[in-house]
Amino acid sequence: MTQSLLFGAFLAALFYVLIPGPAFLQLLGIGAGQGRKAGAFFMMGHLVGDIIWSSLALIAIVGAKTIGTFVFDLLGLACGFYLAWIGWSAVNAKPKAEGQALVMVERPFRRGLIFGVTNPKGYPVALATFTALVAGSAGALDFEALPVLLGVSFLGFVTADIILIGVIGAGAVRRFYRAHERLIVRCSGVLFMGFAAQALWHATPGLLGWRRA
Repeated sequence: MTQSLLFGAFLAALFYVLIPGPAFLQLLGIGAGQGRKAGAFFMMGHLVGDIIWSSLALIAIVGAKTIGTFVFDLLGLACGFYLAWIGWSAVNAKPKAEGQALVMVERPFRRGLIFGVTNPKGYPVALATFTALVAGSAGALDFEALPVLLGVSFLGFVTADIILIGVIGAGAVRRFYRAHERLIVRCSGVLFMGFAAQALWHATPGLLGWRRA
């Protein structure tokens, strides 16, 4: 188990939560209208979905590795293109309509739980993000390392949740996001494209027979 593998799993979980997406925007709306407590309950519920999707993603990645490096590289290539597509879509996203009313959620925990578990993009995004950030340590991946990776990922999720909960209730943050939403979304798109480049960088040599020692 290498430090780079553990750090990659931690960062993958951290960025999976922090990068703006549907759940981030939902959290912002709840936090802006109902405060940090409601936002915290939403994130507690959503954490269940984060754990489920990240567990399935890591199992798929480790399974691909034990089957063979070719399968893992092919998975990395597909995930790299998927991340590039997400990033490109974000960079070219049109600004949302202004003047939308904030939605009041009576049961934030239940909303977060349902939102996290039923999010159709949860698994592919988790798979793509984790693949991009742990591909460089593919040689250390096996099922024995899975519990430790899940534990480190859980710490990444909790850290990201604490960061978000700490800032969503601030009026300045809400005003800043509304004023710069397009820029924030585009920057997140650039970050996704960076992950895509990293995934492709690690996958392509193996597929071409240029496996680095």
